[in-house]
Amino acid sequence: MTDALLIIDMQTGLYDGPEKPYERERVLATINQLIQRARHSDTPIFVARHTGPAGSPIEAGSAPWQLWHGLHVDESRDLLFNKTRPSCFLGTDLQRQLSAAQVSQLVIVGMKTQFCIDTTCRVAMELGFQVVLPEDGHTCMDTVALKAEAIIEHHNATLAGPVVKRVKAMDVWN
Repeated sequence: MTDALLIIDMQTGLYDGPEKPYERERVLATINQLIQRARHSDTPIFVARHTGPAGSPIEAGSAPWQLWHGLHVDESRDLLFNKTRPSCFLGTDLQRQLSAAQVSQLVIVGMKTQFCIDTTCRVAMELGFQVVLPEDGHTCMDTVALKAEAIIEHHNATLAGPVVKRVKAMDVWN
């Protein structure tokens, strides 16, 4: 089984916007540890950037659209791609690239839990990929209805079993 690490939407405008993600420093450190372990095991790394339309706060090339500077992504070796929907697959060539790399299992981390993490996990499973979700490797912001911590725990519990294999990040590639 060939793995890939998929990092979703760790961008300046989301990570350092007016509403800060829950436990953002810990999640960033967790993702950077996974990047380091992926590199050590020659696991390919795919990095999605959410891209808004021209004139939006996260239009391509804008400061908020950039990857968070503390994320240890190497643009010369990691595959960066843009997406415009919650799914990392819709309107991108991610599926083709994963197939070309013979990837069968995705480790999915990043932001936002209830949108892009949830949607990408479900679509990946529907496309036949095994999905590993580090329960401590994704985050979001509080909403009017729920605190981020509750959103994260709900999605970890809901996705576990039928959609993803729920693990702790420290157990991935160790």
